[in-house]
Amino acid sequence: MNYQKLINSNIRALRQRHNLTQEEFSEKIGISLQGLSNIERNRYQPTAETIDKICNAFEITPVELLIAPAETNKEIIENIVNLLSTCTTRKLKKIYSIISILLSR
Repeated sequence: MNYQKLINSNIRALRQRHNLTQEEFSEKIGISLQGLSNIERNRYQPTAETIDKICNAFEITPVELLIAPAETNKEIIENIVNLLSTCTTRKLKKIYSIISILLSR
């Protein structure tokens, strides 16, 4: 697993989840807009000091930047739809039966 890329993509995801623009977030943590942009695009790695500022801003620990984000319901549904689109009618009917049974409980 590429942990550096994971950290950088988690920084971007956290910023977006908090509805912050790159400009707003870079000001909040005291780095340049270009610096944040380069981190989020995986061109540069944040320093330990920058990671500390990011963690303080989001009230998380550095370890949490290493955790792969959980898929949202929307992403899960999109993935299911993509998988189902490749199925035959026969398989779709079986899947429908299974889902119906699972959801009826």
